[in-house]
Amino acid sequence: MDLSSSISSSNSNGTDDTAGSSKTLEDGSATLEKESLNQLASRQKKFIDQLEAALIRIENKTYGICRETGKLIPKERLRAVPHTTLSMAAKMKQ
Repeated sequence: MDLSSSISSSNSNGTDDTAGSSKTLEDGSATLEKESLNQLASRQKKFIDQLEAALIRIENKTYGICRETGKLIPKERLRAVPHTTLSMAAKMKQ
C-alpha cells in the first residue's frame, strides 16, 4: 500500500460496536498515524524535488558548485548529500 492511499483511507478495523472511549482512543491513534504518514510523504516529496533539481544542475553543468562561494563542493560531501548546493564552509555560516 502506498502512502497516499494509506493517508486517504479510513479506519476500517470494524470497531463501530466498541465502547465510546475505546473509539475515541482509536480515532486519536488513526489521526496520529495519518499525521505521521503526511510528514513522511512530505519529507519524501521534498527529497525527490531536491534530487530532481540536482539532475537539472548536472544538465546545466553547475552540479557540485557551491552557490555561496562558487567553489567546487568536495566529493565526500556530494556522496553524503548528493542534492547539496552548499559546501560545508558555506553551510556552517548559515
